[in-house]
Amino acid sequence: MKILPNRRRTMPTDGIAHLVRLDRHEPSSPGTSVDGATHDATSVSPGLPVERAVRPVATLHPMPSQSNGRAAHFADPADIEWMVGEGALAPFRVFRAFDYSVSLLFHAKELKYYVALYQDGTPWRALRVNDLDAAQGIFHQFELQAMRLADGQTRRVQLEAQNEQLMKIIAQSEAQAEQLRKALQRSANQEQAVTSRQHQVHREVAQLEAQRVAAQAQLNKVSRQIHQLDLAAHDGVPHLTNR
Repeated sequence: MKILPNRRRTMPTDGIAHLVRLDRHEPSSPGTSVDGATHDATSVSPGLPVERAVRPVATLHPMPSQSNGRAAHFADPADIEWMVGEGALAPFRVFRAFDYSVSLLFHAKELKYYVALYQDGTPWRALRVNDLDAAQGIFHQFELQAMRLADGQTRRVQLEAQNEQLMKIIAQSEAQAEQLRKALQRSANQEQAVTSRQHQVHREVAQLEAQRVAAQAQLNKVSRQIHQLDLAAHDGVPHLTNR
């Protein structure tokens, strides 16, 4: 018959449940697991029954992320959201990239630091460490991750702005081209009007010149007639001699 390990639920003061494995034959002291690894010290509340699992409980391992050799432990994003709502966490640093944000939070009562990655304002991933340097290292990792996740949105916003600017430039260029077309059309119409006017003036000048030539010829003819008449009038008049 297979012997199943017992599972004891402990209730720390921060409201986050921790699971501690107990060996059936060897008792474990508070804060130490059967393999000798040190965990956060917890105590069993009096009167709480010991729950027996139907199947073995998986060993809880620290999160693989580390900063300066210090292990970072998993934190439940729901607990982070609850503690933020209760005002138990003070924000030390905040980074935001479109729909993604990263917060470095400090729990003063526990002297612990939480780093949470948010998506649309909801905690998505969270880690817990015991010192600020490690928390800042994790914050930097989450910050890079948030920037990578927001790359698509960054590119989209840039392309939208570029396309909007190009459409504006195209509209301005089309308006300028239309203005130039109208100016050229006005200039062509004016050129045609000037040319037509010049032709009319030339025709009028030619007509006037023809009229002048005809009038001059008429005047010359009349002048000759007058001269001939004058000569004829003087033929019958005796010449007077001077004494």
